[in-house]
Amino acid sequence: MEPLPELLERALLYGVAPVWILAGFADFACHRAMRIEHSAGVRESSLHLFMLAELGIGVLCALLLELTTAAFAILLLACVAHEVTMCADLAYAESQRRIPWYEQWVHGLQQAVPWVAVGALMLLHAPQAMALFGLGDVPPDWGLRLKQAPLPAWYLLVFFGSGLLLVIGPFLQEFRRCRRQSAQLSSSAVTSEGTGKETEADWPGHAAEPGPLDYADRA
Repeated sequence: MEPLPELLERALLYGVAPVWILAGFADFACHRAMRIEHSAGVRESSLHLFMLAELGIGVLCALLLELTTAAFAILLLACVAHEVTMCADLAYAESQRRIPWYEQWVHGLQQAVPWVAVGALMLLHAPQAMALFGLGDVPPDWGLRLKQAPLPAWYLLVFFGSGLLLVIGPFLQEFRRCRRQSAQLSSSAVTSEGTGKETEADWPGHAAEPGPLDYADRA
């Protein structure tokens, strides 16, 4: 039977990580189905990109760097920032559109997975994780450096390729779609405000040409 730490690491790499990517794509699909470009629009889509950037920093840290005290500090900050941004995103989205039950389920998954991953990594590297809180006998290591035993190149290629194809690409396309819809609405609003062109008579200080009645009065 394989040791528990190895089983936990395999569960993270081949279970939790793929679930996170699939949850991201499912979230995009929910937004597409709800056509958020016609409701919450650019602001909600921008918050989605912020959350991707926040968790992206944590993912890069976990996959590429030694899990030192400094690395755990970055992971926790990324999770907290993601949590705050998600609360802001949901508060705004709820004020602009309906959030169906299946999208709420996906949101719950997206909210839980980062914390599950960080908790599991803390169990795997307990001494440095405890040192972050001033616990244990091991001194904190505040250095950032690449892993001495890096993950297999094929795994990194598959993971980052899947993330680009199923998460980053679709959410960038969502933002572009929302921007295009916003530009169309702005253009329509400008057009509907006035259909006539400005004439010289509307210019300040311009005297109107006298009409036939004016000439009759003068006679």
